[in-house]
Amino acid sequence: MKKRYKGYRNFIILFSLLIFLILNLQGQLIAQKRSVNQGKKEKKKTVNQGKKEKKERSLTEREYKIQPLDIVSISIYMEDDLQKQYRVSQNGCISYPFIGEVRVAGLTVSEVEEKLTRLLSPDYFIKPPITVFVEKYHSRMVFILGAINNPGSYPIPPEKELTVVEAISLAGGFTEDAAVNKTKIIRVEDGQEKAIVVKITDVTKGGDKSKDIVLKPNDIVIVPESFF
Repeated sequence: MKKRYKGYRNFIILFSLLIFLILNLQGQLIAQKRSVNQGKKEKKKTVNQGKKEKKERSLTEREYKIQPLDIVSISIYMEDDLQKQYRVSQNGCISYPFIGEVRVAGLTVSEVEEKLTRLLSPDYFIKPPITVFVEKYHSRMVFILGAINNPGSYPIPPEKELTVVEAISLAGGFTEDAAVNKTKIIRVEDGQEKAIVVKITDVTKGGDKSKDIVLKPNDIVIVPESFF
């Protein structure tokens, strides 16, 4: 009787131990599965974030208007010999095979792709799948001088225009003795220097955005001091 009871007790202990091991293993598997799923979610989140940033960056790049001295990469699908980088000349052109000089300055990436497709069709290619990419933006600077808190040179962002009021804000704003409404832009066009006077309060107080002139590369903004 004692022997049978002892055997039964051992069976209960072994059975309980087996149940414990099964439950423990099941818990580990559940935790591992949760960890894997969490990792997948994090990876998916990272990938989606990367895609979003890439899309936003791509949209910005495609809105950018190509400037002289930029370097652009142009390729045609399945035409490796035509994949090449081009530096935009001072007059805003590139020299492209078959068609020669093509003006690209002032155009967006999409507009250049459309223009090259049009020029190459149908004599050389039938609706060639052309890809244009800005490899390097030329440094486009404006110079803010005079009665400004932080005078100096400032870059024009590649993805947007820069107005005179925005540039002055970048330079720390006017000093206390600035003759605000005598702000002047010195610009060279076609070899000729000209001065453009900007009445800043028409923009800042009057709300006339048309008076907030868009700056061009190498413009010099001069703010004189007021002596009265």
